[in-house]
Amino acid sequence: MYEIKKQIYLTLSKNQKSALCNYLRATVKKSASLSVDEILNNFLEDEKYYLELNCSRFEFLTDMLEDEQFISDTVKYLHECKKYYEYKEKQRPIIEANKEFERQKRKFLQEIKMSKETPTKKQLYYYDKLCKKYNIEKIDLNSKLEARNAIDKILQEHTQNYRTYEDDEC
Repeated sequence: MYEIKKQIYLTLSKNQKSALCNYLRATVKKSASLSVDEILNNFLEDEKYYLELNCSRFEFLTDMLEDEQFISDTVKYLHECKKYYEYKEKQRPIIEANKEFERQKRKFLQEIKMSKETPTKKQLYYYDKLCKKYNIEKIDLNSKLEARNAIDKILQEHTQNYRTYEDDEC
């Protein structure tokens, strides 16, 4: 897509070309179900309509809308945009799998880091309070990971028992 941008709209300034290309790319993304010809026709109709109202986004296109070179360049660019978004859509499962893998990797590395650090005062205090509240025998916690897992285990067991008790009464 970036190579084709160098070859099209040679008469436009850098800013005009950029604005037009960004608009066309957004149009293709928004209306992915339409064909290139339909997108082109919609674009040309919209621009003619806005030029008649004197409120066009692209006033520099006034003389160019009927030009063969402009239409040819626009068709080339729309085809490239269409290919780009189709390729991107095909890559979506791979990208999602990579994101999930990276998420799992960060979680694993965080747990390794936690296993090497001593538990915080807050964790120890909370663990002590839970042990007293539920009459559980305390164990010696050597890391943040152990403390987190012990606290989670206590909370899961006792909230599960509490829910089961409520369900039985109903």
